[in-house]
Amino acid sequence: MQAWTETIPMMQQTVLLTAIRGPDGVPKYGSVKMLLRWFRRCVLVSATDGKVLENPYDSNGGSFTGPSVGLIIDDQWEYLMDTHCDEYLRSLDGIPHHFQLHLLHAVEILGYKHPDERIKRWWHKLYVRLVNDMHLHPESESELDGRLGDSREGWLRRADPATVA
Repeated sequence: MQAWTETIPMMQQTVLLTAIRGPDGVPKYGSVKMLLRWFRRCVLVSATDGKVLENPYDSNGGSFTGPSVGLIIDDQWEYLMDTHCDEYLRSLDGIPHHFQLHLLHAVEILGYKHPDERIKRWWHKLYVRLVNDMHLHPESESELDGRLGDSREGWLRRADPATVA
């Protein structure tokens, strides 16, 4: 994992890891996989070259952390990545709900914790889109930190009794 992830609570690191592998049964080059490639670049060090890949278009990374979009002019990648988000939201009926929740929570963490402001803004925008699509309200960063701040008490405040062991 990238060095910045060591600065966030272990519970948040774990949430990032739960979204690394995508759902089975979706096209390898569809919107889900393109979002995941960019997500992985924001969390992992590229195994093929040992580097942090700082944008979704760098040609390095193999297929697991490979590029999500083609050649970019003037580093304007947000629009092209937004089209993957549009398609992802249109295809949610075919995505396992369990995976969607893992991705939503991991995207929230990137949207609040990623060290690069531009990348952080892009992921936060996606987080808001995902919760709005579910007719929910976004959690604040302090609510996130309370729920996933390595404190059982903080987590229990929002846990459903049916899932508490």
